[in-house]
Amino acid sequence: MGTATAETDRPFPTAARIALLVFAMLFPSFMASLYFVYLPSGGLAQAAYFGGKVLQFAFPVLFVLLVEGHLPRPKRPHFAGLGIGLAFGLAVAAGMLALYYGWLADTLLFTDTGKLIKGKLDVFHVSSPAEYLLLSVVIVAVHSLAEEYYWRWFTFAQLNKVVNLPLAIALSSAAFVGHHVLVLHAYFPGRLWVAVGPISLAIGVGGAFWAWLFARTQTIYSSWLSHALVDAAIFVIGWDLLQRVGWGPTP
Repeated sequence: MGTATAETDRPFPTAARIALLVFAMLFPSFMASLYFVYLPSGGLAQAAYFGGKVLQFAFPVLFVLLVEGHLPRPKRPHFAGLGIGLAFGLAVAAGMLALYYGWLADTLLFTDTGKLIKGKLDVFHVSSPAEYLLLSVVIVAVHSLAEEYYWRWFTFAQLNKVVNLPLAIALSSAAFVGHHVLVLHAYFPGRLWVAVGPISLAIGVGGAFWAWLFARTQTIYSSWLSHALVDAAIFVIGWDLLQRVGWGPTP
């Protein structure tokens, strides 16, 4: 999958294009605020989550159709940069697991995190190891691809049509961090400086690297592999935290 090329664009007001991109950058954070902050439980949280995801991942198609006058035209898959993506993903995943199991697992930092994760999973009726493993596969294999399509193929590439490369990387990465900050705050309440801030900074660096990798290779498969490995490490840590608090629905 490549980025739509500038020569296929039809004339479209720059201000309107920018306004739509601002919406694209802010919408995931807005939806995360609904299902992680304002609608913490119940059917409304589920509806907000799934409805938000449908709209989020449909928006790039609507944008290309409106702004460029055609449906997206996927290119033949190629795998340039796969080794770079693999190396980065393995390095980050290994660092996360080493930091967690070697130092942080038994510290006060994660005192309540397992219970909070379990509470959120209860909302989506995930209460057993098998259900958690199924969720892990979906997020690692499918959702990471959808995020690369949204944040790198669409948001970053479209920003790079109206601003220079460094600024496009910075803006798309900052927007990528936005909804993660809300998620992290939900799992690390009151730990802004020791958890939410540092982890958000690391996510921003990852987003910037994946945007750079996409700019270099014009394919999302290398960043997808890298992203999936990082997500897999997150779910390994989540598994350990849930093992500590026990499975089953919260009474």
